[in-house]
Amino acid sequence: MNENIIEIHPIGEVIIDKNGYLLKIKSEYISGLTEIEGFSYLQVFWWCHYNDNQSARSTLNCKTPYKAAPDNIGVFATRSPHRPNPIALTAVKVLVVDHENGIIRVAYIDAENGTPIIDIKPYHPSCDRIRNVSVPDWCSSWPQWYEDSATFDWGSVFRF
Repeated sequence: MNENIIEIHPIGEVIIDKNGYLLKIKSEYISGLTEIEGFSYLQVFWWCHYNDNQSARSTLNCKTPYKAAPDNIGVFATRSPHRPNPIALTAVKVLVVDHENGIIRVAYIDAENGTPIIDIKPYHPSCDRIRNVSVPDWCSSWPQWYEDSATFDWGSVFRF
């Protein structure tokens, strides 16, 4: 393997249908779902395919989308899809796992229909939960827990 070449092969895609959100895993990766039951949350790594272009990959600083943040902010201080490697990460609540068809139905994912999934890992409190987390002042009023994000007024935070 050439150390300067990194290959990423999608393992599936995000599907949004009339029943909600699902992760459709390619048949050759379905066996990787073995023993995934019991995890109430998963971490989904996905490719921001609509932002995979030279301009988005060259963006290192941007005008902040956050009302309380400094005017200019580095891409690594944001969750922007414009980044050198357009990788996104979302924690998703698992609703149903259908091994036979390679489907994981989830409550929500902030990806578009057809978005390539590049990896899935279980959310595990012993690895993914941290006590005494600090954040900059400009985002300190945001919810401290994922579940509280659903009812938070995100319109008060963003400049959209």
